[in-house]
Amino acid sequence: MNTPAQPPIHIENYPPPQRSLRIAVVTETYPPEVNGVALTVDRLVRGLQARNHELQVIRPRQAPMDQAGMAEGFEQVLLRGLPIPRYPHLRMGLPAKKTLLQIWSLRRPDLVHIATEGPLGWSGLQAARKLKLPISSDFRTNFHAYSRHYGAAWLQKPIAAYLRKFHNSAHCTMVPTPGLQAELGALGFERLLVVARGVDTQRFHPGHRSAALRAHWGVEPGDCVALSVGRLAAEKNLALLVRAYRGMKQVNPRVKLVVVGDGPERDALQASCPDALLVGARRDAELAMHYASADVFLFPSLTETYGNVTPEALASGLAVLAFDCAAAAELIRHGHNGLLAPVDDADAFVRRAQDLAAQPALVGNLRQGARTTTQALDWALIVAQVEAIWLRLLQAHASGPEALKQREVRWQQPASGL
Repeated sequence: MNTPAQPPIHIENYPPPQRSLRIAVVTETYPPEVNGVALTVDRLVRGLQARNHELQVIRPRQAPMDQAGMAEGFEQVLLRGLPIPRYPHLRMGLPAKKTLLQIWSLRRPDLVHIATEGPLGWSGLQAARKLKLPISSDFRTNFHAYSRHYGAAWLQKPIAAYLRKFHNSAHCTMVPTPGLQAELGALGFERLLVVARGVDTQRFHPGHRSAALRAHWGVEPGDCVALSVGRLAAEKNLALLVRAYRGMKQVNPRVKLVVVGDGPERDALQASCPDALLVGARRDAELAMHYASADVFLFPSLTETYGNVTPEALASGLAVLAFDCAAAAELIRHGHNGLLAPVDDADAFVRRAQDLAAQPALVGNLRQGARTTTQALDWALIVAQVEAIWLRLLQAHASGPEALKQREVRWQQPASGL
């Protein structure tokens, strides 16, 4: 009796599934707070959730009624905090090493990521070290550079020393630009990796331009609107913003300055520039509409580690003027998609602002080039790059603590696709 032929068996080699990580993120700021750090941490967290990782966000309680959000694969732990001096809408975390040791001993994370260097961040760093967990950190704010803007230049070196000790206690530190990597490396910071910041190119888009909003600002269709977005604080170089705007008005009286943001210098800015329109803080779709409804973006700050507003303005199709540093140095090609002024050359910044006010054709050309600049800055690429760094860190950690302690360790930079 013949046995019927059996169908062939096909064996396919599927790649093993990506390991799902449990990641604890310690941050002093998180939405609904409005600032660049809160935005980027939120986008990183959401991107990692989409890649099937489990996230635990540890942050200060922002208000008495603030509730810890819980969802599948996502947990928030709210700890005590205090208002930051001169910024009552922002809160600073308090030391919480004992609490973090308890939390992480009960349910151990695979990795701890420290997003901010305040008291809560320091507690997270110390707790993670005690538990021998792998640690990564972000360098997000030039606190040592801020000190000279608050009459305390003598604090610059002590603050830099604290930041160096903080980040060198982590196993790697992510920085947003090669320029900052070189600057911090010269100051003795170790194991620095460049991870660019992303931008939501669907939210920040020229298509959100609103004739009704421009009319509300009191401008005519052919008028030039110069926009500024950011915290109204001394370190943002607001005096140069006003000076540049006045220079623009000299060559084109139909220029209007619109300022989005809030902060301790709001009243002083309004007093020094009464005809500027200060509209306060804006978020989400409303912020995107404000960007897209302007023509020129003025960014005079010299204290940024990156400056999220630069790619947001470019993605919105604005002609951006900034100093040749931070994100602008990486993204802007002078005369093609924006204008750059040499660092610390305030006169050049004003002259370039006047060029924008006097030459509508130049503004039009720069706006055309601006949008394409940001197409590669998709958040999915940035999240994938961070994930790759963490997987390498976990592999090194599994090899033994001595490898992670060595100063000469240099992480292989994963391809970013940027």
